[in-house]
Amino acid sequence: MDVSLTLWALTILGLSALIAVDFFIGRKPHDVSMKEAGIWTAVWIALAVLFGIGLMVFGTGQASGEFFAGFITEKSLSVDNLFVFILIMAKFAVPSHLQQRVLLVGVLVALVLRAIFIAAGAAIIASFSWVFFIFGAFLIYTAWKLIQEARSDDEEEEFEENRLLKSIEKRFGVADKYHGTKLFIRSNGKRILTPLMVVMLAIGTTDVLFALDSIPAIFGLTQDPYIVFTANAFALMGLRQLYFLLGGLLRKLVHLSYGLSVILGFIGVKLVLHALHETGVNVPVISIPVSLAVICGVLIVTTITSLIASKKQAEREAAAAAETDSGKLSKDKDSKDSIEA
Repeated sequence: MDVSLTLWALTILGLSALIAVDFFIGRKPHDVSMKEAGIWTAVWIALAVLFGIGLMVFGTGQASGEFFAGFITEKSLSVDNLFVFILIMAKFAVPSHLQQRVLLVGVLVALVLRAIFIAAGAAIIASFSWVFFIFGAFLIYTAWKLIQEARSDDEEEEFEENRLLKSIEKRFGVADKYHGTKLFIRSNGKRILTPLMVVMLAIGTTDVLFALDSIPAIFGLTQDPYIVFTANAFALMGLRQLYFLLGGLLRKLVHLSYGLSVILGFIGVKLVLHALHETGVNVPVISIPVSLAVICGVLIVTTITSLIASKKQAEREAAAAAETDSGKLSKDKDSKDSIEA
C-alpha cells in the first residue's frame, strides 16, 4: 500500500488526538466502573473497525484484511499481557484509583517502543529478506515456550523485578508509600522515586519484551509499515479500559496461552514459507483470508474451552468445599453427642 507523507502525518495526528482524549478521560484518578470500561472498550474497537473499513474503501481489500488480521493478533497478545500487568499491580499494591494512570503511561511507552521496533524491523526486512527465517524461527520457538509454560505445574504468582529496575531503585531510592500521582518527592533533602514511578518503570521495561513477540508476529501477516503501526496502535488503544472490563475474567481464560502458541506457531510457519518462496522454492503461500480465519477460529475455540474448563473447575472446588463442610458438621455433631452421652 502506497502511503504518502501527508497520510502518515494525518494518521499520527489523529492517533495523538485519540491518546489526548484517552488521557483527558483518565486525568483525574478514580475507580473505573464496569459501565465506563465497557463503553470505552466498545468505542476503541468500533474505531478500529471503522479504520479497517476505511482502508477497504479508500485503499484495497488486501490492506484491510491485513489490518484486521494484525489487529486481532495484536489485541489477543495484548490481552495475554494483561496477566503480567495484574501481577505488577499486585506486587506493588497499587491503589485502585491510581491503576488507570499507570496503565495509561504503560500504553504510551508501549506505543513509542513499538514504533521504534517497527521502523527497525521494516528497515531490516527491506535490506535482508532472509530475516523472515529468523522471525519465523523465533515465533515457533516462542510458541513452544508458551506451551511449556502452560503445561508447567508451577504458576507464576508474583512479578519479579528485573535487574534494571532493581538498580534504579537502589540508585535513587523509593518512598515507603504512594503520594497521589506524584512520581518524585523530596525526603531528607534528597529527590527519590515514589512507588508509582517504580510501577510505571516496571510496566515500561516489560513492554520491551512484549514488543519482541508482537512485532515479528504482525510482520508475518503484512510487511506494510503503515498497517503494522496502525494495527499495533489500535490494539493498544483501549487496553487500559479492557483491563478493568475483564478483571477477574482474565483468570478464566485458562487456555489462552495454548491458543496464542498455536497462532504464533502458525504465523512462524507462514513466515518460513514466505521466506522460502522469496528464495525461489516452490512452496504454498498462506493467504490473508486463511490467516484471518485461522486466528479467529483459534481464539473462538480457546475462549469456549477456557470457559468450560473454568466452569468445571469451579464446580469441583464447590463440591470439595461442600464435602469438607459436611464432614466438619458431622464431626461436630459426633463430638456434641459424645459430650451429651
